[in-house]
Parts: sequence; structure tokens; C-alpha cells
Amino acid sequence: MANTDVRLQLFSGFNFTNRRIVLRRGGVAIRDLGAFRFDNVLSSFRLRNVSTTDSVTLILFSRINFQGSIRVFRGAQSVSNLGNFNNLTSSLILVGRNLTNSQILQIQSTGIPPRDILVIRQ
Repeated sequence: MANTDVRLQLFSGFNFTNRRIVLRRGGVAIRDLGAFRFDNVLSSFRLRNVSTTDSVTLILFSRINFQGSIRVFRGAQSVSNLGNFNNLTSSLILVGRNLTNSQILQIQSTGIPPRDILVIRQ
């Protein structure tokens, strides 16, 4: 299963510093980062799929329940500074495959994450 090889580290500071949350599998939708006391504090992250580096999608949303402005990241990467999206993330979706733009717009318009993933609510 592709989601078991996904890794995500979230940091509250620039350049991978300060408070950290680690997700060791994909297929996770967090409706409200307040559940982790991490609402509106994300500043940097590291994302990868250990088996297939191109097969991973991270969607950051500015509002809870997968609403508001979005930033989409596909493939393995380290982002040391979210720039104009710094401290704005309130919900996220992480999957071990590449979601299309139309799938992402569907999530944003309905607030419903992809099937077969763990949904974390506050």
C-alpha cells in the first residue's frame, strides 16, 4: 500500500525548527490542526515517499474542514519557508499518490477528503 511509505514532518519554525509533528504514513486528512495545537503555526515541512518519491501529495488549507486558500505540493521536497502561506494552515490532506487538480478542487468545494484515508477531527 502506497500510503505506508509516506513521511511528513511539520515544523512551527522556519528552516525545520521549533515544534515538530511527524506523520509516518500517508492517507491522513486532518480536519482541524487545532487537534494537535498546531492551527496557524506551520512554517516549514519535509515530505517524502520512501518507495516512490514522486507519488505523494500534500494539500494545505487555510481554513478548517479543507476550505479556504490552498497550497499543493507533489513529490518529495523540503520546504524551509512557506512564504505568504506561513502560519496560515488550519487543515491538511496527505496521500501516497498524486491527486489531480480536479480532484483537489472537488475536495475544496465539498470538504470531503479522498476515500480510504484516516480522517482526524478535533
